[in-house]
Amino acid sequence: MADFRSSVIIHKPVNEVFRYMAGMENVQEIMPIVAEMEKLTDGEIGKGTKFKETRMVRGNKVYADVEYVEFNQDQSFTSRSNSNGLIVEYKYVFHEIEEGTQVELEAFVKTSGLRMKLTRPMIVKMIKREDGYQLENLRDMLEKEESEISDLPIE
Repeated sequence: MADFRSSVIIHKPVNEVFRYMAGMENVQEIMPIVAEMEKLTDGEIGKGTKFKETRMVRGNKVYADVEYVEFNQDQSFTSRSNSNGLIVEYKYVFHEIEEGTQVELEAFVKTSGLRMKLTRPMIVKMIKREDGYQLENLRDMLEKEESEISDLPIE
């Protein structure tokens, strides 16, 4: 069972939404706590692609290894991050709908060690507070680009 879920509708084509999300170039806009995301593997993005993530947590840099453990172009992908035994999996599913794209997120948090297991509820709450709004941020970023273009004066 997922530790938390989220879902949004974005008024953009599924391939555009998927590409924006899966590419990780825009991760700082989607998850502002992420300071840097460095792609470690060569080639196209897909299953097995690895990244090094740097987050700023309470003024400290926290690093995580991130890997795409599932990847179905324009349909779904699952990222798994590991930061000192704290494993977080985000499963994203993209559906083409009449309005554009529906994106669903399921988050799974796995802990190891007695201390992390005892503080797991607090860890899940913290992760949800940090990353729980990423789909809303994704929607805002993608739809903002469109509204900025339509707001330009016509000459």
